[in-house]
Amino acid sequence: QVQLVESGGGLVQPGGSLRLSCASSGIIFSRHAMRWYRQAPGKQREWVATISSDGFTNYASSVKGRFTISRDNAKNTVYLQMTSLKPEDTTLYYCNTVWNTRDYWGQGTQVTVSS
Repeated sequence: QVQLVESGGGLVQPGGSLRLSCASSGIIFSRHAMRWYRQAPGKQREWVATISSDGFTNYASSVKGRFTISRDNAKNTVYLQMTSLKPEDTTLYYCNTVWNTRDYWGQGTQVTVSS
């Protein structure tokens, strides 16, 4: 059974940094692209970043230059390093992968950017 568990969210001041983690199980992690999404209440889920199985990365324009996605295949974990955080980054962040044509999601971790 595929499981994704996010952690690392919290309250941070504008301009601050956080690192989110997503630990996976039930998949051969190194073979899978991993993604981060975010979703604010009442809004559609928004794609944030992707890292391929080969380590290639891609970012939404709203976070490019501020966020960095990375992976540690030995730990079956994907990370999202967030810097220069803005109040509009406040929301729930989810990690995602696809296995056997099905999307899998974690439970989400809350990031709040506020002074």
